Amino acid sequence: MLGDDAELTAAVLAAQDGDEDAFRTVYRAVHPRLLGYLRTLVGEVDAEDVASEAWLQIARDLDRFKGDADRFRGWAARIARNRALDHLRMRGRRPVQGGDETELTDKPADCDTAGEAMEALATGRTMDLIGRLPQDQAEAVILRVVVGLDSKSAAEVLGKRPGAVRTAAHRGLKRLAELLGADGPDGVALNAVPPQPELRGVRPHTPPPRAAL
Repeated sequence: MLGDDAELTAAVLAAQDGDEDAFRTVYRAVHPRLLGYLRTLVGEVDAEDVASEAWLQIARDLDRFKGDADRFRGWAARIARNRALDHLRMRGRRPVQGGDETELTDKPADCDTAGEAMEALATGRTMDLIGRLPQDQAEAVILRVVVGLDSKSAAEVLGKRPGAVRTAAHRGLKRLAELLGADGPDGVALNAVPPQPELRGVRPHTPPPRAAL
């Protein structure tokens, strides 16, 4: 992870200097995870369109960004979320609302089954189960596990306290663990969920060229 972060940080800096190859590297590193996050916000059908809008803004505003790889992922996720909420409003759909964070308490994720769910999510094998979670839990899990943000960065994206995000992620992972271990028609076994290539670093589309913006 440290090596990957160092490479992403270097690629962002090079992209800010106008290196198109570096921008493509940034896109390949971040887009699959960003797309997974957007699917929890706007659904499968609209996620690609919203992602394209987000990347246009990322490319346009890249020169203003300052920070390392982790801050870049948080910055990109915040842009994507704002574009998703704009998309929902334009179509007359209610913007996604998370749970009441005043009801959340800061709890450590110390459950073995939650750890198993986190490991499965990290490999992209349970993305289709995210839709079964309450929205605040789904976003917290995606941002922490799939996008790779720490609780502070995820909280900045969501406009919540880090403790609230940690608790929502903990509850979401526990629920995912239950779904992963369930049998029968109401549950989905882990092995029954096909792997999703876009979360394994496969580039689904060509990034928008910065020079065209």
